[in-house]
Amino acid sequence: MLTRSRKNPDVGELGLIDALPMVGITLHPETRMSRTHAIASDGAIRTQSLCKRYGETVALADLDLDVKQGEVYGYLGPNGAGKTTTIRLLLGLHRASSGYCELFGIDAWRDPVAAHKRVAYVAGEPFLWPALTSAETFEFLARLRGGVDEVYRDVLIERFHLDVDKRVRALSKGNRQKVQLIAAFASRAELLILDEPTAGLDPLMEVAFRQTVTEAKERGQTIFLSSHILSEVEALCDRVGILRGGRLVDEGTLAELRHLSAQTIEVTFDGPAPSLDGIEGVHVASAGANALRIEVSGSVGPVIAVLADHPVLALTSREPSLEEIFLHHYDASDGRVGG
Repeated sequence: MLTRSRKNPDVGELGLIDALPMVGITLHPETRMSRTHAIASDGAIRTQSLCKRYGETVALADLDLDVKQGEVYGYLGPNGAGKTTTIRLLLGLHRASSGYCELFGIDAWRDPVAAHKRVAYVAGEPFLWPALTSAETFEFLARLRGGVDEVYRDVLIERFHLDVDKRVRALSKGNRQKVQLIAAFASRAELLILDEPTAGLDPLMEVAFRQTVTEAKERGQTIFLSSHILSEVEALCDRVGILRGGRLVDEGTLAELRHLSAQTIEVTFDGPAPSLDGIEGVHVASAGANALRIEVSGSVGPVIAVLADHPVLALTSREPSLEEIFLHHYDASDGRVGG
């Protein structure tokens, strides 16, 4: 159980602005009073022609996103693709060069207070107050937000095996990441924006994270998940967007995206493997003695016709994984993963 602290942290000393986005409360120096700039939308996140330039560098170009309420949306791309830039624009931490973005129809740059009441954010790099314990951090953030689900928070503390009495300075990166995750999910925010949320977690804690995301989805919460762990995205997400060079190069459900990669057929023969040369859309590689791995783009009919004339001992066929779909958009020259 979480022990409540009576300490009252010094906001100025603790670096309040750095930690506020984690619980969906962000202050902007230009904001003096709430100014609503809502555009009709039934989605949780909506961007249109969103661009961000830093001098001559284009970090994000013409991004159109529409994330529906209640879905888990996976946002993929290598380092420098523009994922973190997108998140900063969504949260109103950076100002768009052109275009616009909204959270539940609210522009987070123009009206951050209204937008952040419905949002919780987990950063890829956890920056917390080193002198506080995890318990004190939870209590402080709960007061800033105006309350959290304390019962569920205690459940998450047990699930993630977090020692809440240790000071943050004594925690590993993985345990500091747990503090962020627990605070965010316990907020019961309508929208959870998670930037590389499992960085530093061991495999057992990744399972706990997946369970927690599933529970949030069942409650109707929306989750925007930026990650480079493809198995995680494949297991959790309803739809996936793939970002490259600041542009959204593909988007859809896994079923919709699987047309991008060839179907793989592995065949073991009772004798020498036949030649499949000359069949259009087919790439063949050896898979061992008397065995072939066949990648087929398009119809498998011509391949099956050839195989029918040879004694086949075993045949397996599978759809492409999300990793194969992702790599369809990247070649070895990119040399960058995650971020």
